[in-house]
Amino acid sequence: MPYSLDGRLIFPHPSLADDDGLLAIGGDLSSERLLLAYQHGIFPWFSDETPILWYAPHERFVLDPKELKITRSMQQFIRNSLFRTAHNTAFMEVIDRCATTKRKDQQGTWITADMQEAYIRLHELGYAHSVETYNENGVLVGGLYGIQIGAVFCGESMFSHASNASKLALINLCQTFNFELIDCQIYSEHLASLGAKFISGTAYYQLLQKQIIEPFAIQ
Repeated sequence: MPYSLDGRLIFPHPSLADDDGLLAIGGDLSSERLLLAYQHGIFPWFSDETPILWYAPHERFVLDPKELKITRSMQQFIRNSLFRTAHNTAFMEVIDRCATTKRKDQQGTWITADMQEAYIRLHELGYAHSVETYNENGVLVGGLYGIQIGAVFCGESMFSHASNASKLALINLCQTFNFELIDCQIYSEHLASLGAKFISGTAYYQLLQKQIIEPFAIQ
């Protein structure tokens, strides 16, 4: 059975998660609790039909920016494209697009209204960040958002309304900032093609314990 949270700002150790990674249930989405969770490799993942569920997978799907793979076709796209990227210029719009963009084999969204409000608060405090991709007409066509824990970027979601738009945002995130690791949380072929791989939850947790958590506005 997952640990039942109460009003105290505590979590059980991530190693106590079940086989699917479910660690705890309940609690709230306060900024303090969310930051404590991410500092220990824990993240919320639930729907409107369930209570708040907290996960700490025993394996983490991560991307080392130094191992980023960019295909020749993508390199050519970057050279020839009129798309541009920006940072923290449309956080609320990015998280809304991530929540509302329809995805193959996915019913509904886990980015509930309460989740959006919680991450917008973290953005206003300087802990949550977005990368945006705009087309040649200045229209937002892709992007991603996540939480910064020191030199670790905990990616939450991305969206794309034009070919390569989200991929361009991720490449920009890897190449522009000095992150040691990007936590992708869940496996996807798209991210694997860019060089993401599994590491143990223990290794990920140990890296997090070395980080200094402070607000930082990526520009």
